[in-house]
Amino acid sequence: MLSAAQRARSVHAAIETGLEPSFVAAALYDACIAELAALKPGNVGLHGEGHGMLVDEFVRSAAAIKGPISSRDAAVGQRIFNAVLATREVVSCNTNLGIVLLCAPLAHAALLSKSGQTLRDALRSTLRELTVGDAEQAFRAIRLANPGGLGEAARYDVRNADPMPQVTLQDAMREAAARDSIARQYANGFTEVFEIGATSLRDALNRGWTEAWATSACYLHLLALFADTHIARKSGIAAARRVSVRAQMLDASVRRASDPQSLYSELAAWDFELKRDGLNPGATADLTVASLFVVKLAQGRADTLNVSEDSD
Repeated sequence: MLSAAQRARSVHAAIETGLEPSFVAAALYDACIAELAALKPGNVGLHGEGHGMLVDEFVRSAAAIKGPISSRDAAVGQRIFNAVLATREVVSCNTNLGIVLLCAPLAHAALLSKSGQTLRDALRSTLRELTVGDAEQAFRAIRLANPGGLGEAARYDVRNADPMPQVTLQDAMREAAARDSIARQYANGFTEVFEIGATSLRDALNRGWTEAWATSACYLHLLALFADTHIARKSGIAAARRVSVRAQMLDASVRRASDPQSLYSELAAWDFELKRDGLNPGATADLTVASLFVVKLAQGRADTLNVSEDSD
């Protein structure tokens, strides 16, 4: 049995050489589908559609983005724009902008990591090397997806196409970090994804839970710790905080449960309430996909982990 520290280290497993694009594409698609299979109160999934969106739209979107995001030679901004463009060719609504913004730099890091680098070290290098061109492409993608931007901003507002802000993508995201959890990952090195989301997933999987229930646990834990910025932007910070308080109680119940299935009815009831009230923790769902993606990327080079499954 792995210790908690060993499980956390395995998330940041050393990648000796970059992963193959075909593996990264499959890992991304699998992460998107795994997230849909999990019961995530308030969010679209196999357990229930809502907010005017269908599960099939998310499945088609996942298939559309896996190629553009995993392209071997593209810059991060190109990955983002091409993935959003591909999404708009198969659906007419914004199904995955947050997923694209999070997973493009992760894919870039996994594809181009150097010998001896951990995935997170490679990601930090990727974020430091983001350019003004990356920002321009990402801003174009955000306007194309039309989610309302990253919220109003005095500087670097993505809705202002002319003149285009001369700022790197990481600096633009830092500007939005206080009000958007996806932007915050660019500023803090994907702390919530690596240290909370991915670790929570692996903890649940090591308890013998199915991937679907491990994903539900990850989602609830993230929502309990961080007020969802999608809800805050659409319905106000007070509503987002109320949702987090409820998530804290359910998160505690899930973490104590020997069989998470026993909580299905309570989680399903809350799912109905949130959708009835138009509250969608969409940013938390995006962080959950990114956490799944990190775990699946690490599994791709499990031979380099040097962590025995029998160690304590």
